Formats: sequence, structure tokens, C-alpha cells
Amino acid sequence: MTETSVLHSAYDFEATSITGQSVHLSDYRGQVLLIVNTASACGFTPQYAGLQALHEQYGGQGLVVLGFPCNQFGAQEKGSDSEIASFCSLNFGVRFALMAKTDVNGAHAHPLFRWLTAQAPGVLGTRAIKWNFTKFLVGRDGQVIRRYAPQDAPARLAQDIEAALAG
Repeated sequence: MTETSVLHSAYDFEATSITGQSVHLSDYRGQVLLIVNTASACGFTPQYAGLQALHEQYGGQGLVVLGFPCNQFGAQEKGSDSEIASFCSLNFGVRFALMAKTDVNGAHAHPLFRWLTAQAPGVLGTRAIKWNFTKFLVGRDGQVIRRYAPQDAPARLAQDIEAALAG
């Protein structure tokens, strides 16, 4: 039995916030999660604004946006956690939850991302995340609803988010 096979929902995981605190995803039980691997120096970095807009529009209805900065794709997230937090706040007004810099692929991938990619493989069944701003929508039951490609702008997720919030 693999590590990810004994975990049944996104709420079974912990992460570290960008300020160093432990975050139990079980604290978000019953809410809809949008989990995104992010980067500050990527062509998709302007999506931070769209993610913030989703946070503002749907946060009161139960959407929680969780950003996981990652430096595994073209070394596009070189900064420290405090530099990343400052960049996101100053440039995009980010107020949704950011986690500490995280690996999403490989031997040191965060268990949450191993689980997410097992639950929602990419094109042709690949489990690897291909680039920054891959997104996972998780329902109120903690199960993955859908995986989105980096080029899927946050606004394009609105209909699926609304359906998940209503479900």
C-alpha cells in the first residue's frame, strides 16, 4: 500500500504556511479548495490577480484558494518565502493563503501533490505536474473534482467553482 492510498481526502494533509506555521487542511473541511502551484517569474504569474479575484468573489461562499510556490519549473520561484509573500501582496494584492515553497514533483514532492496527481492525472494519465499554475479543484467532501492546465485562466474555473459550492 502506498502512502497516498491510505489517505482518503485533501483534508488528510498538512502543509506549512508561507510564514512558517503548520496548516492542517482539515481546518478547511466542508469548504471547496482551489490548490495551485505558483511562481513569481513565470509567464502565467499574472494569474495571481485572477486567483485573488476568485478568492474575493467566492471566499464568503466557502472557496479557499491555496497557493503553493514552487521552483521546479525553469527556476521561476527563486525568492525566499518572505520575498514571495511580499511580491504577491505588492504586485497582485494577494490575500489568499500562500504556503511555503514546495516541491510538487519528484522524490521530494509534497504528499498533498502526490495525492492530487494520483487522483487527477494529467494528459495521457501522467501524474507529473508539467508547469507552474496547474490547478486542482477539490469539493466540499475533500475529493478532487478536476485538474486544470496552467493555461486555464482562473476566470474559466468560475462555473466549476459555482457548481462545487452549490454541491
